[in-house]
Amino acid sequence: QVQLVESGGGLVQAGGSLRLSCAASGPIFSISAMGWYRLAPGKQRELVAVITSDGQTNYADSVKGRFTISRDNTKNTVYLQMNSLKPEDTAVYYCNAAVKRRFGGTWNDYWGQGTQVTVSS
Repeated sequence: QVQLVESGGGLVQAGGSLRLSCAASGPIFSISAMGWYRLAPGKQRELVAVITSDGQTNYADSVKGRFTISRDNTKNTVYLQMNSLKPEDTAVYYCNAAVKRRFGGTWNDYWGQGTQVTVSS
């Protein structure tokens, strides 16, 4: 089974930085888009950033200029560098990847278990 394992969350003061990582493992033939979503209490899940296999990126307006998404295709890993963090960035962050498990197979979405990011004011 394909697994996504996240790391790097934690508690940080406003203005600080954190770097999230998400490594995909298992039977993987190809990975298309990889992204980060977040879910805050009382809010709907929000797309934070996404990156395609050839490196094209897209960000939520709320994080543009502060967050940077990147990936290492040799390691099936996606990163989220978060700078100038704000209390409103507090949420559980989830990694997502579109994965094809074999040649000629279908694309399927996989999710990580989530990592808590808490920004204190």
